[in-house]
Amino acid sequence: MMMNLFSSFDPSTNFNTSINWFSSTIGLIILPPLFWLVPSRFSVIWNKITLTLHQEFKVLTNSKYQGSTLIFISLFTFILFNNFLGLFPYIFTSSSHMALTLTLALPLWLSFMIYGWTMNTMHMFTHLVPQGTPGILMPFMVLIESISNVIRPGTLAIRLSANMIAGHLLLTLLGNTSSSVPSSLISILIIVQILLLILETAVSIIQSYVFAVLTTLYSSEVN
Repeated sequence: MMMNLFSSFDPSTNFNTSINWFSSTIGLIILPPLFWLVPSRFSVIWNKITLTLHQEFKVLTNSKYQGSTLIFISLFTFILFNNFLGLFPYIFTSSSHMALTLTLALPLWLSFMIYGWTMNTMHMFTHLVPQGTPGILMPFMVLIESISNVIRPGTLAIRLSANMIAGHLLLTLLGNTSSSVPSSLISILIIVQILLLILETAVSIIQSYVFAVLTTLYSSEVN
């Protein structure tokens, strides 16, 4: 039962092939043609979303460069698209794997750390000791802040993958028990699964937004 429950997250078992990771590139085929239909509803709505994200990320980064928010908007778009793909049947959920989430989080965190400690060394040292900390507690605060800083890419990756796995596991578990449920309760089971699917849609949006916002906040600390 446990092997069947977790088999939907195995890249090599959906279609007995190892190319399921190519689901992350489906957006390159679907999304670009939609922008040629100008002014389409999709382009208008997406422009409003990106403009709102740009204004919010610009405040968080406190950067004077115009294109500083482009990487975070692209990160939000990529994660959101992969999260949505996982809600469709027979499509591999790549954002539920640490191989993808850690690949997104670790290089960004490393680049922030390298830039911060190279260009703003004293500024990075001041972040290790919060303002108003008593002198006797400073060594402990430096240790705690250093550990919390080191585990940031891991927490980003685990947060995204765990939230994606949790809802999919619940949907899979309910779907596997449908054969043993009395026919009088099938309608209730279907309603519950629809509600869970709506919840998973909201989680897909929220988690991609949280990942992008936390990455933006981490970048603002090195300036």
